[in-house]
Amino acid sequence: MHPPYGGGYGLITICGATATGKSGLALALAQRLETIILSADSRQVYREFNIGTAKPTRADRLLVPHYLIDICDPRETLTLADYQQQAQGAIAYFQAGGCIPLLVGGTGLYIRSVVQGMKIPRVAPQTELRSQLSELSQKQCYGMLQQVDPGAARKIHANDAVRTLRALEVFYVTGIPISQQQGTDPPNYPILQIGLECADADRLTQRIAQRTEQMLGAGFVEEVEYLCQKYGADLPLLDTLGYQEIKQYLAGDIELLEAKELTILHTRQFAKRQRTWFRADPQIEWFDADSPNLLEIVWQRVQEFRTTIYM
Repeated sequence: MHPPYGGGYGLITICGATATGKSGLALALAQRLETIILSADSRQVYREFNIGTAKPTRADRLLVPHYLIDICDPRETLTLADYQQQAQGAIAYFQAGGCIPLLVGGTGLYIRSVVQGMKIPRVAPQTELRSQLSELSQKQCYGMLQQVDPGAARKIHANDAVRTLRALEVFYVTGIPISQQQGTDPPNYPILQIGLECADADRLTQRIAQRTEQMLGAGFVEEVEYLCQKYGADLPLLDTLGYQEIKQYLAGDIELLEAKELTILHTRQFAKRQRTWFRADPQIEWFDADSPNLLEIVWQRVQEFRTTIYM
């Protein structure tokens, strides 16, 4: 049987803030659908960063095949364009086999790049150019951007150094303003976007605290110590959420209890930013992460989605 539209067999995304139970729900749905899971997590793509990124366990991977995990060396950089290309390729491959893949994670830009078909300039970071531009003030760089790409400058805040630098980088490498290279080309298959949310902020904090305790119990301190020894404490990935706090503890700057409390605090702040990002997308259908019947409620919606595909 072939779907009535010109594409594959559809896609289901599961998104939301950290610690809302995305992975558990995805695992249960994937088993019912007899499909696979594609990770949409910007740190799970890196090998050996396991506990602190809440990667699926070996047991989980035996239950359901997971992809877009452990695809990059920690010393390398996987760009958004790289991720998008691999995700689109995997989706097409599994759709051709009759699957509805599950795209699961909390990295909003990863998910958006796929569901909206973002056009992303394939320009790798230019170390020498960035070094030269960094010698200028943000005001000077933004003034340059206003001259070479006024369209991008209107969309980028005058104090946003990261996006200003990227826009200049793309222009000087390609000769074409980034504003002319951006846009979207949405896929031609149907997409069901599921969002998980904890309406009770205290409950989410409790979930985050529980997961932090589980990470520490699973050997998170030992993982960070090993990664520091292998790659050096100055590895950029070791300055990300959770790893940075444990690295401070290992350096003797703070006690383990403080590292744990800081991890919980910073994770809660991160979750708030994630919620704001995802809430801006009107296509996401929201479900209560604490609902006792969550799986059955979502499964009913998935069944409705499948019905529309195969009508």
